[in-house]
Amino acid sequence: MKIYTKTGDNGTTGLIGGTRLSKAHVRIEAYGTVDELNAYLGLLRDQPVNDARRDLLKEIQDRLFTMGSHLASEPDQTRKPLPDLHEADIKRLEDEMDRMDEKLPPLRAFVLPGGHASVSYGHVARTVCRRAERAVIQLHEQEPVEEIVIRYLNRLSDYLFVLGRSMAQELGVEEVTWKPRL
Repeated sequence: MKIYTKTGDNGTTGLIGGTRLSKAHVRIEAYGTVDELNAYLGLLRDQPVNDARRDLLKEIQDRLFTMGSHLASEPDQTRKPLPDLHEADIKRLEDEMDRMDEKLPPLRAFVLPGGHASVSYGHVARTVCRRAERAVIQLHEQEPVEEIVIRYLNRLSDYLFVLGRSMAQELGVEEVTWKPRL
């Protein structure tokens, strides 16, 4: 089977279920941004500082593929069974954040992204996650999206922020806080 089908040459793409939509449709933007986020998670997973988190980051990537399959499906699609997200997936992120937070100094100011390439990749992933969340909410305002998808993205962006702080600490990188010029 060839990777190219030429069916999208007219600016449309197919959903799971068969409906064709413009590649500029809000649904396509939502799952495309989740796909972009997944690529950044792969980049984070490949950072040596994340060797101990490699399995968790791969699990998160799997959940993003699950989310993408839901977003790439017709709203009432029943022809193909889809993988699903669980409350335990959100709880896992919360537990990991709590574990990392125990080792971090209290946060008293906004943190400027940077200090090390790995930390910066984490902050880029966090901001792409926030954009994915906004795109999914925009879709949800037009067509229902499962609430757990929105909650997972919200929690994931929090996780990525804490991960950035943890990576900075583990790498011995100073966290630079924002000091507004007044």
